[in-house]
Amino acid sequence: MSNSFKHALQSRRSVYAINDKSPISDEQIQEIVDFALMNVPSAFNSQSTRLVLLLGEQHKKLWNGIVMDTLRAIVPAENFGPTEAKINSFAAGYGTVLFFEDNAVVEGLQSKFAAYADNFPLWARDTSAMHQLTIWTLLEEAGLGASLQHYNPIIDDQVKETWGLDKKWHLTSQMVFGGIVQKPETAPEKQPVEDRRKFFK
Repeated sequence: MSNSFKHALQSRRSVYAINDKSPISDEQIQEIVDFALMNVPSAFNSQSTRLVLLLGEQHKKLWNGIVMDTLRAIVPAENFGPTEAKINSFAAGYGTVLFFEDNAVVEGLQSKFAAYADNFPLWARDTSAMHQLTIWTLLEEAGLGASLQHYNPIIDDQVKETWGLDKKWHLTSQMVFGGIVQKPETAPEKQPVEDRRKFFK
């Protein structure tokens, strides 16, 4: 394991104080997304993960438009202040990666391998999680702060309609990222590794 990967994984945090600056080019950000798609494994080599990269005005359209409007319609006006501030903090970032799993692929595998049918949705979530961690770690290594959000399923239909996405794509999460304004000063508390790992030789 390279020291750079270990360091990036260790220093990765949920960074909420971000701005619309990036230390790397848009092309390099796309390379990170493409690298994950080409190299992260999947059960039965299903390659069921689908990613959408939103930058600039498309990123703002997600947060200031779709997410804000959706929440404004369901959160009482007198309680909307904190919600609005949170969404504005995401909109202030540089971009968002939308993570999807293609249900058409999952359903095809369920039909082909009936004995494992119940497991394929679970394995698809495993695949999605591996893509999330890979991209998060690579963004960290590149000097970008990120956090993982879950405004699905309330935004799913509008997201797919806005960007013309396949209706079989299932939205699992949204990773918002940007230039780091302030990183959390303390690391999250970790349980002792001895309580979580068994070693037999």
